[in-house]
Amino acid sequence: MGEKVSRFEDLEVWKEGMRLATKIYRALNACRDYGLRDQMQRAAVSIPSNIAEGYERNTNKDFVHFLYIAKGSCSELRTQIYLAVETGVFDGYQRKAGHLIISRSCSRVDYAHQSMQFAAIAH
Repeated sequence: MGEKVSRFEDLEVWKEGMRLATKIYRALNACRDYGLRDQMQRAAVSIPSNIAEGYERNTNKDFVHFLYIAKGSCSELRTQIYLAVETGVFDGYQRKAGHLIISRSCSRVDYAHQSMQFAAIAH
């Protein structure tokens, strides 16, 4: 988070969250388990949405809070991927791909959260 960003659309963490949400939507396109599909899509969409909302609040405190919520949505989605594999909604390949993507996205959210917490303390 070194350079000043003027729009949430320029945040790498938001871009990664959008890629994740898009991949989840595509992976679940033909899923007939509507409850799990809808919950996974909501959790995936929640990640970049909370990043955007927190950024637009224009305070470090709010941004940190919404990054924390996005981090929780990452954990929720990871759990749902495990459930999708156990119930046969995802196969082994989709599980590996899903965990790789979510792990990268969640690491970025966690890094942004930690960086912003440090920045808030330093001020």
